[in-house]
Amino acid sequence: MRFLQFSWLFLLFLLSILYEGNNSSVHGQCMNDQRALLLQLNQSLSFFSRFPSSLTSSKLSSWSSNTDCCSSWNGVICDRAGHVLSLDLSNEFISGGLDNSSSLFNLQYLERLNLAFNLFRSTPIPSGFDQLANLTYLNLSNSGFTGQIPIDISRLTRLVTLDLSTFSPGKTPLMLNDPDLGTLIRNLTELRELWLDGVNISADGSKWCKALSSSLPNLQVLSLSNCYLSGPFDSSLLQLQSLYEIRLDQNNISAEVPELFGDFSNLTSLHLSTCGLYGKFPERILQIQTLRNLYLSNNKRLYGSLPEFPKEGLLETLVLSDTSFSGELPNSIGNLRLLSRLELENCGFNGSIPAAIEKLNQLQYLDLSSNHFTGPIPSIRWSESLIEIDLAHNRLIGPIPSHWINLMKLINLNLKNNSLNGTIPPTLFTLPSLQKLDLSQNQFTGQLGELYNVSSSLLDTLDLSINKLEGPIPTSLFQLTSLIILTLSWNNFNGTISLDMFFQQFRNLSSLDLSGNRLSINASGANSALFPQVGTLKLRSCNLKVFPFFLRNQSKLNHLDLSDNQMRGTIPNWIYRIGNGTLTHLNLSYNFLEDPERPLPDNGFKWLGVLDLRSNMLQGKNSILPPSASFLDYSYNNFTSILPRNPGTGHNFPMLQIVDISSNSFTGTLSNECFSSWKAMMINDEEEQSNHKHMILGFGVDAEESTEEELTEMTGDYDDGEEEDEEGFNGHYCVFCTKLDISRKRAIHNPNCNCHI
Repeated sequence: MRFLQFSWLFLLFLLSILYEGNNSSVHGQCMNDQRALLLQLNQSLSFFSRFPSSLTSSKLSSWSSNTDCCSSWNGVICDRAGHVLSLDLSNEFISGGLDNSSSLFNLQYLERLNLAFNLFRSTPIPSGFDQLANLTYLNLSNSGFTGQIPIDISRLTRLVTLDLSTFSPGKTPLMLNDPDLGTLIRNLTELRELWLDGVNISADGSKWCKALSSSLPNLQVLSLSNCYLSGPFDSSLLQLQSLYEIRLDQNNISAEVPELFGDFSNLTSLHLSTCGLYGKFPERILQIQTLRNLYLSNNKRLYGSLPEFPKEGLLETLVLSDTSFSGELPNSIGNLRLLSRLELENCGFNGSIPAAIEKLNQLQYLDLSSNHFTGPIPSIRWSESLIEIDLAHNRLIGPIPSHWINLMKLINLNLKNNSLNGTIPPTLFTLPSLQKLDLSQNQFTGQLGELYNVSSSLLDTLDLSINKLEGPIPTSLFQLTSLIILTLSWNNFNGTISLDMFFQQFRNLSSLDLSGNRLSINASGANSALFPQVGTLKLRSCNLKVFPFFLRNQSKLNHLDLSDNQMRGTIPNWIYRIGNGTLTHLNLSYNFLEDPERPLPDNGFKWLGVLDLRSNMLQGKNSILPPSASFLDYSYNNFTSILPRNPGTGHNFPMLQIVDISSNSFTGTLSNECFSSWKAMMINDEEEQSNHKHMILGFGVDAEESTEEELTEMTGDYDDGEEEDEEGFNGHYCVFCTKLDISRKRAIHNPNCNCHI
């Protein structure tokens, strides 16, 4: 036994010596000329100064003239002779100092160079790369270079990987004009990977397909996303039989997907999202045995159906969102045991969700939203790897499955706009990773029970609106202290609620909507200075008697709805200062308000876009005229004057699109000059070969483009006894008016006007 122990120890000793010997032979001692060139390069480089020193140049900080560049310098790898073979200066915040005379181009043994993710401040790629004749790997991606790609790179005939991809929104990208794509790659016959994403190539299908197929016979990875390419695809592309990854998304291909993609026998990834593709997608591409990732999203004219998937399919990602794929999900989808992402949002799929999804044990992201799925959510054991489930905007019925209690990794659950019913399981709120829960626009009933063990909940978004929930809001809800968005509107919740409790418990709250319940809101706000700064507050139909005092301390509020309450008296003048100018939407309709409190502040409601004062008791001359408004409703008040009689008053309303001033106490006439500056309300009718301008005075909304909830929220119930016109508008039109007599409700000097005010 002792002999065996000794033998093992001796063997381990020998192995350690061999390992150290082999490890030390990876590089030799740095040669002096190599060290000098690297130090000279370091001296010449400049760095982006806006970042703290702790974030800049983590590799170059280890470069010291007193240490060996091969063994001690980060980002440097040498051969046994001490020649620098690989230099990695990626993510070093380098902003300048690399020009045509840089010492970098004298590192003639260099085989790998990585300058990715630096900040070269929109400078051209310098000449000189052709001096690095031994390069097999060159990565300049996302380094801030712009302009024409130099011809020098086309002389690097040993290149195996070339990455010049860039993502620089708003900046002039790299381009291939002179040289063009064909010239750049003509001599790069060893290339296996070509990454040019974001480079402006601007070539049609015949040109770029033939350039690739004639020059790069060994190409395995082709990534040309957002390269200004057009179609159609050329059959010459099929010569690249070694291709296993094709990325062509975000190009204006505008063509059908040819069958030839089904002949790439090694294909693992195909990215064709946002390419303007149309026609029927070839089913056999989905049946390629090696295919792992397929992205076809945002090609609305592309249609097809899912085929029968082969057993032991390798597909990991299937993204068809915003296409016209339709039909039922086949049961064979359960054969895709490796599937981790299934995104079919906004397609035309129908039928029931197959129970075979239970077999997808690796599934992490499931998005079947905005389709026509029917029936119940399958009561199966769903993948415990799920991070996101989105089944919104379908026709699903029945209860929430009880097995979802096991989804410990679930972060986002969206079941919005279905016909789901039953009670909401309190166990949903105990899922430890859940951050967003949207159960709105369903048929859930009963009381929202007390929630247990939720004090450590990560839930930041909760939307239970437009259901049939009833009873009091449970006090345990206030333990969800991470909430940022809370929407409980349009249910049958009852009881008295103190806003103090809401805002003192929910210190992170930015949006609160309690509208349309049977609640009575107590808005005393004794400690209002401690309330969080909310962006959206909707308290419609909450039995408010007075303006909540805490509002005067809200500096970030942009959407405020206090409509359909019981507020009386004057509108306080501090309401003009809410949000420090950020308020864009104010709805005070259906109250008993009489007049604004004076004096009115200057520049009040400077950025207010929507103002709804409908159905109050406001009277006299209106002085609430927000200059940036696009929607104004002053109807059903007692105003005697609401619009300036003279065009020089400064109230130009250049963004105004909808205005309703009906059912007031106006007299007299208005010149059309009062309306001539309402440019957003005018349309050039070029289709009828006419320069006529059309204006809509009053309320006009396309019923097909707005939900009932939106119409009600904006304007209340409009039931004036008027007949609906052929276009679906129930509104007031003013076409070609010369003058408008608002006391007798008719237009003057134009018999063709259909004006109703």
